[in-house]
Amino acid sequence: MRALRPVLLMAALLAGLLVLLPRSALLFHALFPSLDRPLYTRASFLDLTLAHIRLVLGATGAAALVGVSAGIFVTREAGRRLLPLLSATAAIGQTFPPVAVLALTVPVLGYGSGATLVALFVYALLPIIANTVTGLEGVERSTLEAADGMGFTPLRRLLQIELPLAAPVILAGIRTSAIINVGTATVGSTVGALSLGSPIIEGLSGSNTAYVVQGAILVATLALLIDRLFALGSDGTPA
Repeated sequence: MRALRPVLLMAALLAGLLVLLPRSALLFHALFPSLDRPLYTRASFLDLTLAHIRLVLGATGAAALVGVSAGIFVTREAGRRLLPLLSATAAIGQTFPPVAVLALTVPVLGYGSGATLVALFVYALLPIIANTVTGLEGVERSTLEAADGMGFTPLRRLLQIELPLAAPVILAGIRTSAIINVGTATVGSTVGALSLGSPIIEGLSGSNTAYVVQGAILVATLALLIDRLFALGSDGTPA
């Protein structure tokens, strides 16, 4: 139960914000008296949060599937020679600013969530691939030799020995990617994707600090909640 407390606390905090923020016009008017419209109302904060979560889960889930599969492939004999190429490609993708990735994908996919999902996918790949390779390469050689001596097939050895031992490192990479994507997803609102970046982008473009604060508070709380969930799932106790 103690391990669940941080998760429940962050979930309660996020739920409380989603209930209270739409009713906080007087508070933000007092904090920012110069603003005519201190409360973001173009879309509900609940809809923005759910859309943001869908973007993060969709992109991170796809990146986890591709990244872990690629990491497994390049640690086998058949694909080991491709490891430098894969690492370099993923690293290059990480160096592209999110806006640049959006600029390249919008002409193909159009405005909205599609281009944002591609940008988040690209950004999530490197930590997942790197951690998958590190985790699998870190399995003790003596353990692998013992499995071979017991007659394990390569697939059985991978599923029953290598992946379970490498799982904490792989999950750490997915965790890092998910947290990065919570923040990066806000940029998707520049190309019309509905997310918690909508009040932030509109606030920045319209010099409305209250909008920026409202969006930033929810993004930070969501990032902390996802981090606590991964911490709970990785070892059963908060990190």
